[in-house]
Order: sequence, then C-alpha cells, then structure tokens
Amino acid sequence: MKDKPTVLYDVPGPRARRRNLLWSVLFLIGIAAVVWWVVASLADKNQLEWSKWAPFFTDARVWETYILPALKNTVIAAALSMVIALPLGAFLGILRLSDHAVVRSVAGPVVEFFRAIPVLILMLFADAAYSEFTDVSPDNRPLYAVVTGLVLYNASVLAEVVRAGILALPAGQTDAAKAIGMRKGQIMTYVLLPQAVTAMLPALVSQLVVIVKDTALGGAMLGFSELLASVRPMSANYGANTIACFTVVAVLFVALNFALTTFASWLERRLRRGKKSTGAVVGAEAVEDLAVPGEHPDTR
Repeated sequence: MKDKPTVLYDVPGPRARRRNLLWSVLFLIGIAAVVWWVVASLADKNQLEWSKWAPFFTDARVWETYILPALKNTVIAAALSMVIALPLGAFLGILRLSDHAVVRSVAGPVVEFFRAIPVLILMLFADAAYSEFTDVSPDNRPLYAVVTGLVLYNASVLAEVVRAGILALPAGQTDAAKAIGMRKGQIMTYVLLPQAVTAMLPALVSQLVVIVKDTALGGAMLGFSELLASVRPMSANYGANTIACFTVVAVLFVALNFALTTFASWLERRLRRGKKSTGAVVGAEAVEDLAVPGEHPDTR
C-alpha cells in the first residue's frame, strides 16, 4: 500500500528509508569513534586514573574548601542578577512601547547601548568604577562588578524580549480592553503582560541560563571565586587532576541549568493550565445587578 503524503512532508519511500538508516548508522559510528579517541587520549595521559578522581568521592575537604563555597558564590551572583535584571528589563521594554516619543528616545538608546557591549567589558568597567568612585571593599568588589555587568547586559536583552512578546499579541486584546474603559496602565498590567509572559517564558529561561554561565567570566578576569575559578586551586592541591576538576564543575553547571529549566517548564505548564481553567462565573445576584432597571432578567 502506498504511503499517504502528509501536510508537512512526503513520507519517505523504501529507498529513502534505507538511505536514512545508512546515514544514521554512519553518524553513530562517527560519534563512537570520537568518544573512543577522547577516552584513549585521556588514558594515555593518565587522566583516568582513580587517584585523580578519588578526592571528589573520598575527601570531603575538596567540597568544603573549594566546590561548595564557589557554588554558593555562583548561585548568589546569578540569583541577584536575575532578581534585578528581570524587573528592570520588563520596565525598559515597557518604556520602549510608550506613546511618548521622549520616553522612547531615552529608553531605546539605553537598551541598544548596553546590549551592544560584551558583558565582560561591562564587568571590567564596573569593577574599575567601584574601585575609583565607591568605598566597596576589595573582597566584595568582584561580586558587585559581576552582578552589575550581568544586570546591565541581560536587562537590555530582556527588554527586547518583553517588547517583542507584547507586540506579538493580537491588537484586538488592546482594543477590547480600551472598549471597556481600561486605562493604558491597566491594559499593560492586567491584559498584555500576563498573556505575554507565557509566550516569552522560553526566551526568558534561555537568558537566565546565560546569566548562570556568564558568572564564570568574573572568575576568569576579576578574581571572583565562582565555580570555574575553583578549578585552578583544586588541581594544584590534588595532583594536577585538571580534567577531573573541569568535569565536576561542568556537571554542576549542567545541574544548575537543568534545575532552572525544569522549574521554568513547570511554571509554564501551571500558567497555561491557569489560563485554561480561569473563567468568570456570574452568579444570579450579579445578573440581576446587570439587568436594565425595571426589566426582569427572564424577560429580556
């Protein structure tokens, strides 16, 4: 029996299926060859010896002295940046949609300026500014600089995400809200933003993941004691086990970002279920209140 074509693509025939199977097998063989080459190279350089991996399983000091304090700093920097960048980005995105040209002309260049500068340069400028013009102690200055750079860059990116999410909504939503007498602030707060948040959530989560990863820039250039910066002292004190240290740090970064995306997926599902289940139920008293004076509801 001949395969029926679908709307999106034609179902592959026997020859195409054999060709796809052949390419899949070749791809898997290539991946296996690369994995074998990596493992063999590490084994030749004695990087797979148990002595290099044992400290992470048998010595609690490596966690208490290096990994956990660095993980704490990473989480603090990322959390502070998220908490500040999200509302600031939403505020800037709303300003870019203002009816007043003066407000748009100020918000637009601010967003474009900080979005165009690499986040590492923002961190370096922030560190120099805190050193020159404030009394922030040298111990806290790297954290302040990292958070400042992440906030300025990511707030400008999130502003564009918010603006695009609101503009993507049908114009009828705004027209309907205006028709019932809602002011612009009410329309934005109660109509547009709640609907746009669900649509924007995947892009927002992607940017939050970027925030977590970009904290490593502070360790590379500013001496911020985050996860990646803990590799050098660990490797120096535990037998030059650089590969093992990088692997453990990479796994921790993956775990952090996986937890963040899992929470965001749960939140998105909850928001979508809430929208489907929220329906206004008008009681009998409310119907009578809406009735025209002197007219019974049943006779209209």
